[in-house]
Amino acid sequence: MTAPVVAVIGAGTMGHGIAYVAALAGCRVCLTDASAEQLARATQLIDRAFDKAIEKGKVTAAQRDAALVRLSTARTPEECAADATIVIEAIPERIDLKQELFAALEHVVSADALLASNTSSLSIGEIAAPLAHPERALGMHFFNPVPVMKLLEIVRGPSTSDDAVARARAFAALAGKEPIVVRDTPGFATSRLGVVLGLEAIRMLEQGVASAADIDRAMELGYNHPMGPLRLTDMVGLDVRLAIAEHLHTTLGEDTYRPPQLLRDKVARGELGKKTGQGFYRWENAQ
Repeated sequence: MTAPVVAVIGAGTMGHGIAYVAALAGCRVCLTDASAEQLARATQLIDRAFDKAIEKGKVTAAQRDAALVRLSTARTPEECAADATIVIEAIPERIDLKQELFAALEHVVSADALLASNTSSLSIGEIAAPLAHPERALGMHFFNPVPVMKLLEIVRGPSTSDDAVARARAFAALAGKEPIVVRDTPGFATSRLGVVLGLEAIRMLEQGVASAADIDRAMELGYNHPMGPLRLTDMVGLDVRLAIAEHLHTTLGEDTYRPPQLLRDKVARGELGKKTGQGFYRWENAQ
């Protein structure tokens, strides 16, 4: 297949990771962010990620150089998406922001361009509601760290076309990801399962059942999870985990998803995980 032209809107942890894998896969990629500072930082993180990949023998210097030539930045979403055949938004988990972004970009992109959301829990149908052509919208939920994690959760909204799903699958294969396709329900498959485990681990820590390290070690050694739920929450971001839990608690109405007070307290103190240097663990190199 001809490599798509990809616009990534939002240059945070997920956005710059998506831009990295898309450029490495041979796509021409444009990355943008509302913060010029964050955009500059994202390009530095991408450079650093390529350097680490070369050190580990996963990428050659020639592959890095070619990928960086394919990667550009823009000041606005409209400028970034003008030539895109796939737009992937990785902006904050607020449905109003996502709706406004897609409604604005629909008038800029080509008639057959996909509009994909990296949301981990919000309704694709609601995000696509303002669109004149909601059949082009779907979820493409990547996992952190994007260059390492193989899964891509493709979320089919109520109006998403078969063609859009097929093109998302093709992009997943090009980017070296394994896709699953799920229906547009609260939390999809991965967030519903992952949040339950993560919240219960936080409750156990809150109740003094065991230390954070031992709770994580229980899942790593007892269930062969590559990373324990508390360390994973630090990687994802405690604020992100809280927002997903609140959304699922509101939409599903089950106490299973009620955020523990410990999680609320940590977020209120700004202890958001790896990106701030403190979460359930202390991180020396905050992002």
